[in-house]
Amino acid sequence: MHMYNRRRFLSAGALPFLSMLIRPFWETASIPSKNYPMVVCTWAPNTKAAVAGWELLQQNASVVDVVEAAIKVPEADPSDVSVGYGGLPDRDGKVTLDACMMTGKGDCGAVLFLEGIKHSISVAKAVMQKTPHVQLVGEGALQFALAEGFSQENLLTPQAEEMWRQWLKDAQYDPMTIPKLLQQKEKGAMPNHDTIGLLAIDKNGNLAGGCSTSGMAFKMRGRVGDSPIIGAGLFVDQDAGAATATGVGEEVVRICGSHTVVEYLRQGLSPEAACKKTVERIIKKRGVAAKELQVGFIAVDKWGRAGGYALQKGFTYVVRNTAGMQVIHAKYFYA
Repeated sequence: MHMYNRRRFLSAGALPFLSMLIRPFWETASIPSKNYPMVVCTWAPNTKAAVAGWELLQQNASVVDVVEAAIKVPEADPSDVSVGYGGLPDRDGKVTLDACMMTGKGDCGAVLFLEGIKHSISVAKAVMQKTPHVQLVGEGALQFALAEGFSQENLLTPQAEEMWRQWLKDAQYDPMTIPKLLQQKEKGAMPNHDTIGLLAIDKNGNLAGGCSTSGMAFKMRGRVGDSPIIGAGLFVDQDAGAATATGVGEEVVRICGSHTVVEYLRQGLSPEAACKKTVERIIKKRGVAAKELQVGFIAVDKWGRAGGYALQKGFTYVVRNTAGMQVIHAKYFYA
């Protein structure tokens, strides 16, 4: 009996020991190779933002500063009719901005319905770093921005005002207004440029992301979409990855879109597959109505793999890493 117990003890003790030797081999074999630093953002015209973010990554800037600096590029561009200065106004002719920022550690800040401050992403960053809150809205957000030294200015450009006055002739609201306006200038399906969502991962694997938009063109006054809402327009988790969205924000809010993408990443799906599964949720929930809408998601997992997927043809995203700059035409559900 004594020998049996001793033999049994040794056998039981050996199994965990052997598994400790074997497990690292199998775990290492299943882990993808690291592919960072990296910047990923929505829409081909935002290549300029990816360039700015990449340059800062090469200087070992903090990933939060990378996101801010990159997004400030389209925010300052008057030719960009969906972000910052030059953004199309609401139906009353007022430009209102929304933005948010989040890190992989869960730090986050957002501003909603902000007027007169060009760089809403910087105000969102300040909310994250200097207040105990996550979201500031409207007059309160403006008051905070001014107290932090931001300058108030008129964001309605002559181009945006002219487009608004043209719209006023019929004043028919349509969530797809921007794509239809831009189709007058470009050929092809869904050639729109919308909200900038941007994700960055530094050489140490630290994740952060940001979103900035002037919202739906000619929206009802006070309307806020998904972009500044943590979990909808943006979600970042160091243990899984990051995701951001663009398109008709109401549809993204209904399914907590970016959080849903990240949860699929956590389950082991690739970024593209996670985005696709999330798009399919919109289709299941909205049915045939989804055929008239556009939503696109992009994602980065914790190893630096990137991907995207959209409802409709025409959504593009930008990837900048050590392999160079790529503009990718996302796969889509409806042709």
